[in-house]
Amino acid sequence: MMNGLPPSKGSFPMMAAHLLKCELKRFLPWHQARIDCLAQLIVAMVQVRTVNLTQLALAFDALVQRESVYQRVKRFFRHHQFETDLVAVLVTSWLDLGKRWVLCLDRTTWQLGRTPINGLVLSVAYAGVSVPLMWTVLGKKGNSSTEERIALIERFLRRFPPERIECLMADREFRGHQWLSYLIRRGIAFRLRIPNNTKTHNRQRNARLPVTRLFSIQSGETMILNRPRRLWGHTLYLVGTRAPSGEYVIIITTHAPEQALEDYRQRWQTECLFAAMKRRGFNLEDTHITDPDRVARLIAVMTLALCWCYKVGLWLNQQQPIVIKKHQRRACSVIRLGLDTLRRVLLNGASQTPQIRDWIHFLFDKKVIIANT
Repeated sequence: MMNGLPPSKGSFPMMAAHLLKCELKRFLPWHQARIDCLAQLIVAMVQVRTVNLTQLALAFDALVQRESVYQRVKRFFRHHQFETDLVAVLVTSWLDLGKRWVLCLDRTTWQLGRTPINGLVLSVAYAGVSVPLMWTVLGKKGNSSTEERIALIERFLRRFPPERIECLMADREFRGHQWLSYLIRRGIAFRLRIPNNTKTHNRQRNARLPVTRLFSIQSGETMILNRPRRLWGHTLYLVGTRAPSGEYVIIITTHAPEQALEDYRQRWQTECLFAAMKRRGFNLEDTHITDPDRVARLIAVMTLALCWCYKVGLWLNQQQPIVIKKHQRRACSVIRLGLDTLRRVLLNGASQTPQIRDWIHFLFDKKVIIANT
């Protein structure tokens, strides 16, 4: 058993929080009490499967009155200002992401009363779901601005070298001359979907036409234009396909257009992430917090809980692969497998055996994770 492990008579939530505390101290230059609160928040979040502060306080393993715990939890998000970018360091330590990363940029939004909560999230595609690295809570409704996107990418580049980026995926919101100029200047390869009504010059007709008019394809077919086109002041390759519904999917890129569509398909992993953050995982929309900075801290804690579950799920899937159903999809996601397993162990008191304690300790060993499982 690892040094410093709590006595076996302690509850499994206490033991799990202790192990998390030991791991967090390696990366966070915080006071012991703050780290203890963070570790308990992560364990509580897995137990109750929500980010609602009242519910989280109920799951704390503490001898003091619940109202005191609730006030402590509120103070953590209200007063403890910390650099959420440190979460990216923890995530990349816990998960073997490889040397080069496929990044995904997208937004997730919800409404609390009349207050919009709007998060711009930069994540890395990994083994079926993207993992959050950095984010900005915009404090407004609607699309992100070019300046906000650039600021988020610059935060990433202050932590990681640009050579880490294999390419950047983003949907139709993320376009425009200034944005593309920034990516090209920074040497960041991209695969960006563009709106179907985007116009480009057609030499044969000497006119500007919607890009869809350049693709003579049926549903399921793919086409790469034989020469680059000018869009938003840049010369770019265009790749197109049509979904079974008949909708066009047009991708722009600066290099390797033959690989662009296959790369872009990894963007769906962001949808899996947002589902895990919300209704299929930690119910992020349950929060009553609306202040952008506090929401950003809440997402930081949730990201650590999500990665813990993901790591457990990957390890379990390694031992016994998830059943593939007739529609060729897994019976459940890797994150959901890890979340359900951890909750079952945390809640049913089956943690008193040495085997369980060894098991949870083993899950903090990075070597158990195999990239692209």
